[in-house]
Amino acid sequence: MAKGYRPVRRDQGFLLPPDMREWLGEDHPVFLVIRVVEGHLDTSGFHARRRAGGAGAAGYDPDMLVTVLVWAYAHGVTSSRVIERLCRTDVALRVICGGNLPDHSTVARFRAEFGEAVAGFFAEVLALCARLGMGRLGVVALDGMKIAASASKSANRTEEGLRKLARARVAAHAAADAAEDELSGEGRRGDEVPPEAWSPRSRDERIRAALAGLEAERKAAEAAEAARVEAYRARRQAGERAGCPPASAAVAEAEANLAAVRAARAAQLAKLEERYAAGQPRRGRAATADAPGIDDFCRVKQAQAKLAATKARAAEAGRKAAEREANRKGPGPVRNITDPDSRLMKVRGGGFTQGYNAQNMTSGDGLIIATELTDDPVDGAWFEPMLAKAAGAAALIAAHWRAASPDDPEPGGIKLALADAGYCSQANLTCPGPDRLIAVGKGRDLEKAARDPGSSGPSWGGPAIQAMRERLKTPDGIAAYRQRGHIAETPHGNIKQNMGFRQLSVRGKRKAAAEWTFAAAVHNLFKALTAGQLTSQALTALAQTPA
Repeated sequence: MAKGYRPVRRDQGFLLPPDMREWLGEDHPVFLVIRVVEGHLDTSGFHARRRAGGAGAAGYDPDMLVTVLVWAYAHGVTSSRVIERLCRTDVALRVICGGNLPDHSTVARFRAEFGEAVAGFFAEVLALCARLGMGRLGVVALDGMKIAASASKSANRTEEGLRKLARARVAAHAAADAAEDELSGEGRRGDEVPPEAWSPRSRDERIRAALAGLEAERKAAEAAEAARVEAYRARRQAGERAGCPPASAAVAEAEANLAAVRAARAAQLAKLEERYAAGQPRRGRAATADAPGIDDFCRVKQAQAKLAATKARAAEAGRKAAEREANRKGPGPVRNITDPDSRLMKVRGGGFTQGYNAQNMTSGDGLIIATELTDDPVDGAWFEPMLAKAAGAAALIAAHWRAASPDDPEPGGIKLALADAGYCSQANLTCPGPDRLIAVGKGRDLEKAARDPGSSGPSWGGPAIQAMRERLKTPDGIAAYRQRGHIAETPHGNIKQNMGFRQLSVRGKRKAAAEWTFAAAVHNLFKALTAGQLTSQALTALAQTPA
């Protein structure tokens, strides 16, 4: 039984300045994060983007702001306003700030100005993890992850929709200008904004950028189709086997072929008439009233039949295209007027999200060793570029790796790369690089084929795909591929579920890529912390030995 209640004295002042370490305890992980950022990472890239030495109040230390963002992102907080509030109420963030409490504008501007400094920060964290004995590169895995943009799907517009919106904006501006001229005089409103204050991120600029992107994409597709048609015609003119003409030119080619055959038959008949006029007697049908004409020639009939069949195929293709358009589950080519760089991404389970596609290469112990934020809805084209980036990361890890114990093996290079069926192609299976296992179908189909290696599976694909299909039927092949899910998808689960990072906070691909790279670096840093590799003793040992 308690003797009584302890008094609550909220007006009690401190007799001496308190030691902030007593607020949390010296073993709290926030002190390790502060120590890492300030003493073991090169943050000169962030300092280079800050200006100091001028008139006015002193600025905030970039190391402090980086540490604030690292701690906030690791604990699921990305809103600059929430970060500002927590810097006043959360003990760990107050310790990081050390009495300097940044407002949300400072946090937002600092994050928006990450730029190229984040790539260096990511490499610094990866090198630190290597010095702590992390970065197992024997088996790595590549996977894509859809991350939502700071934009809504409802802000998507088709090309025609963007044109209507642009016309409406122009009309609205004209009406506003006329009203202001009437009030303030022609040519002046009375509240002009200086040219240097004009922001290229205005709504009108975003509409123009979105429309320009759609037009460029359409023109590029038209140019590619025109190039295919020209290449086909060049092969025809050179006397080479040209194969079937491109679909867009099939009817025109059939019409040109009919015209050429008719012209040849007309020339042939004209020569015969010249011979008859010179006295050569007419024989057979040529001597009767129903003498054969141009359309009676067998080759002309064949060309006419080919043209009719080509037109029928074109009409059927148009009908199917219209049917597909009517039954389309997702929208056609669109651009987002909030973030024109983002794209509609199909997500697992159906539906679409407005966002980006992050490509991540992960090591066997859960580090993201290479990452790239793309606006490509599909993964296939990124296998070779990510393999090259992973090779660079492997060289970085090897250069900084330090054994945590004498029994630790050297990290070596990448021995095996794993990827799911989204990366399966003849080109990805045969491009230069380490050995690889790329799924040729769904996981359940691979497991079924491995249980019955003699069964006949699908026959699509070239020789490399067929060879990979047979390799994944072997016990060693399927056992090695089973590692992919754990290696590749665990970091995605940590970032989305544990860190709560499901949506980007900035707009535009350049800034979004910087924020994503920062989140990947935070994942790596806290992976070392939770794995027990990042400790006070380990940092002390690193400080006592040359890098």
